[in-house]
Parts: sequence; structure tokens; C-alpha cells
Amino acid sequence: MMLVISTQVYENYGAHDWNGQGECPQYWKAKGGSEYKITNIPMDVDFEEVVTAANVEQHNIYIEESIVSWSIENDDYLSSFEKSQLEYDGEITMKEPEIEYSEICYG
Repeated sequence: MMLVISTQVYENYGAHDWNGQGECPQYWKAKGGSEYKITNIPMDVDFEEVVTAANVEQHNIYIEESIVSWSIENDDYLSSFEKSQLEYDGEITMKEPEIEYSEICYG
């Protein structure tokens, strides 16, 4: 089984021209997101703790990536992005990020 964490990314276009003086301008635009796959996860873990420990969120003046949902999936799960590559290109050339469960829990 795998845990799939879906995120939404926003980019602050106002920060690109900011000179560092005063407050950073705020002009956030949605830029898609990712589905992080946590692989080789045992079924007896607290999934909410694993979601937090995966540390996939980031927040700064340039970009924000936030978790919007998570789910438990079979090992052969393909994201909609990966499925679209198969449909249109006949192969998967770019995969969603994968994190081994042991890397989260044991560093």
C-alpha cells in the first residue's frame, strides 16, 4: 500500500520584483500541485502522523505548497498526471515524487 498526499502550489508573483524594502507585495497565483507517494507503508501506522512527518509543505514569500488531501492507494496507483502521459505519450517520462516510508521515520 502507499499513502498519497495531494498538494496545491501558489506562487507569489509580487515577490519577483520586490526590492526587499517594506512589505513584500502579495500577488499569489495557483500553479498546480503534486501527489507525493509514500511507498512501502505498513498498514498499522497512524497515517495522519505520517502525513505530518512527510514534511511536503513549504511556505515562504515566493511559494506556498499546502496539503489539500491524502488517501491510501494500491502499489500500482497512477496519478492523473501519470495517466495522462500514458494516454497521450504512450509512456511515463515524469513521475510524481516518491518518498520511502523508512526515510520519513528513520531519517
